[in-house]
Amino acid sequence: MQEEQLIEVESNLEALAILGRHDEYLTLIDACYPVRIAIRGTELSIAGEAEAVEAVRELFQELLFLYRAGNPITTHDVTYGLRMLKAGQGKQLHQLFSDVVLVTGRGRQIKPKTLGQREYLAAIRQNAITLGIGPAGTGKTYLAVAMAVEALRNKEVERIILTRPAVEAGEKLGFLPGDLQDKVDPYLRPLYDALQDILGSDTFAKYMTKDVIEVAPLAYMRGRTLEDSFIILDEAQNTTIPQMKMFLTRLGFGSKMVITGDVTQVDLPQAGMSGLQHASRLLAGVAGIQVTHLAETDVVRHELVSRIIKAYAADEAAREK
Repeated sequence: MQEEQLIEVESNLEALAILGRHDEYLTLIDACYPVRIAIRGTELSIAGEAEAVEAVRELFQELLFLYRAGNPITTHDVTYGLRMLKAGQGKQLHQLFSDVVLVTGRGRQIKPKTLGQREYLAAIRQNAITLGIGPAGTGKTYLAVAMAVEALRNKEVERIILTRPAVEAGEKLGFLPGDLQDKVDPYLRPLYDALQDILGSDTFAKYMTKDVIEVAPLAYMRGRTLEDSFIILDEAQNTTIPQMKMFLTRLGFGSKMVITGDVTQVDLPQAGMSGLQHASRLLAGVAGIQVTHLAETDVVRHELVSRIIKAYAADEAAREK
């Protein structure tokens, strides 16, 4: 059954935002729902089979919701929205797009972009310790840092502690000049980048100076009890089992831990020694701890990143056979 539905847009900029430059989003939509879309003044017309028209109308309404909230529309938003509609998850799409973690100093909203990310955030909110495991580009570290900043702003914690194991990623860096901070900075740069993006350079520098934010290699956690803190262990696949045990037992009163890593990118001499892999098996089901797995469908970088991850996973599975 054929039908037509109209959507009001407030300006040509809104129409451009949801249709994409050079109609790039229309091409993606047409591949899933062959409908006819036209602009008539301030109205967007969608015509075709009733079911397809309703799905595209719902997608456009959600994209307009995103844009009017100050978020730029990306290819990922469109492709993931289409995937959810095809799976009959249209209602969850609105819940996803409306779940704001925090607003940065520059007014940009940080929110989950996939259902997997939303589940990951819910786990962090509800548990004292969360293990976020998944491939590159799934937002594990960035969202954990955003949750840490939110907890600090809400005075739920007094400080943020960020740490990583200082393991070289497949290449020998040799002797690094400078003091301790100079030596560990290369390993901690992704954490710095996330904090500067969320807080702004000035606020980040102020918090670092006042020790509200502490960034240190994992080895410097030994012997401490970390209270009233939001603690993030990044690149945890490169911890040994004893290191992971040491880190987990640093948890003090009023604190929350998030442990992130990608078990397919272990840089330890023996991959089977990974403390993250061991902890994810050992602690699954322990009250107050949740293990969350993100997948290639949760990748929010360039779409090729998801395809690359899928190709490597298929190759690894084939070689194991």
